Amino acid sequence: MPSPVSQTLIDAANTYEALFVPALFQQWAPMVADAAKIESGDRVLDIACGTGVLAREAARRTGRSDRVAALDPNAGMLAVARSLAPGIDWQDGAAEALPFPDRSFDVVVCQFGLMFFSDRDKAVREMLRVMVPGGRCAVAVWDAIENAPAFAALVGLLDHVAGRPAGDALRAPFALGERQVLATLFKGAGANSINLTTCKGAARFSNMREFVEAELRGWLPVMGVVLPEPQIDRILAEAETILARYVTADGLAFDISAHLATCRRP
Repeated sequence: MPSPVSQTLIDAANTYEALFVPALFQQWAPMVADAAKIESGDRVLDIACGTGVLAREAARRTGRSDRVAALDPNAGMLAVARSLAPGIDWQDGAAEALPFPDRSFDVVVCQFGLMFFSDRDKAVREMLRVMVPGGRCAVAVWDAIENAPAFAALVGLLDHVAGRPAGDALRAPFALGERQVLATLFKGAGANSINLTTCKGAARFSNMREFVEAELRGWLPVMGVVLPEPQIDRILAEAETILARYVTADGLAFDISAHLATCRRP
C-alpha cells in the first residue's frame, strides 16, 4: 500500500495534470505510442510517467490496463496517476534501477524524462535489460531550446531578472536537444535499429500569465529554484512585452519540437 503523500505534492501534481498535460504533453503521447508500435496484448513500461498521460495511452492500445506498468520517483505524481487509472501498475522508483526482472516487457517508453536522469547511460541500459529480445523502445526529448523561441525568450528574461540558476532550471528540459548526443547515448548502451525523428508540436495556454506562472511557480520549484514574489511580479510584467508575438485571440500559442528516438533490444 503506498505511503501517505503530502497535500503539497498532490496539489502540484494536480496542477501539472490540469495545466501542463493539455498545454504541452497530451499531444505527444499518441506519437510516442505510434513510434513504439504498441499493440494489443503488449506488456508496456512507461518510465518517468508523471501523472500518466502516456501510460493511459498505452493501456488503451494494449486493451488491458494490467499489461501496463509505470514508474516515477515523485509520490504526488503517482498519487494523481493512480486516481486517474487505478488498473495500471504504478511503481515508485528510478530509471537507473528499474524494479523489474530481465525481459519483463515487450515495449518500454519514456516521454520527456530522459533529460533529468542522474545517469542517462545506466537508465538506457536498464530500459534494454527489462525488454524482451527484439523488444521496442521509444523515447521523446525536447529539441534544442533555440527551436523553442518562446522558452528561449523566457530563459533570457530569467537570466536577467533572477540570475543564471533560474534560467538554467528552465534550460534543463532541453538538455538533449542535440540529435547526435541522443544517438550516441543509445548506441553506447548497446541498442539496435536506432532511429531519430524530429517532430513538430505546439504549446497552447489560456494566456501569457498562465504560461509564465506555470513555469515560475510550478516548474522552477521542482528544480530547486523558488523566486521571491517581487521577482515573479517583475518577470510577469516584462514577459508581457517579450511574449507579445505569441499571443493570439485564443490565448498564448507557440511552436515546439521534440526528438523521438526508437530502438530495439538485440
